[in-house]
Amino acid sequence: MTSRRHLIVMRHAKAEPFAASDHARELTDRGLRDARDAGRYLADTGRVPDHAVVSTAARTQGTWRAVMESSGSSAEAVLDSVVYSGSADMVLESLRVVPAEARTVLFVGHNPTAAFVAHLLEDGNGEASVLEQMLAGYPTSAMAVFEPSVPWEQLGPETCRLVDFYVGRG
Repeated sequence: MTSRRHLIVMRHAKAEPFAASDHARELTDRGLRDARDAGRYLADTGRVPDHAVVSTAARTQGTWRAVMESSGSSAEAVLDSVVYSGSADMVLESLRVVPAEARTVLFVGHNPTAAFVAHLLEDGNGEASVLEQMLAGYPTSAMAVFEPSVPWEQLGPETCRLVDFYVGRG
């Protein structure tokens, strides 16, 4: 277990291609398995979320529930509609209001915004092999794990060290 703070930027798990609206798309069986795998990985690496910021879309909420259950997290998610349709700047604004005492924050959102936020936060001081993994693509259930060098309210470009990249594949 580490005493460092972590920010995990996750793209939602695999969702059905069609629904009544894009917002209503649910996870597929594979997506549910992958999200559960991601949650187990977070538990195994000592990064159980104690705070979550989640898009209001059905697929991100389903991803969060599966990660929460399989990681053993008891955190309640902050559901934010801005995370569904907003820009990277708007996502950062949502993350800047995370409680100061939060140690492991999970953001569950959508691409291309999730990947853009991850690239924006990365300060260039992480391991090259981890950065290469992230740069190779940001598929469903991907998680970039960062160690912020600033308080939550100061999150911005190049303020976090990339320490891990994992893609849930249950």
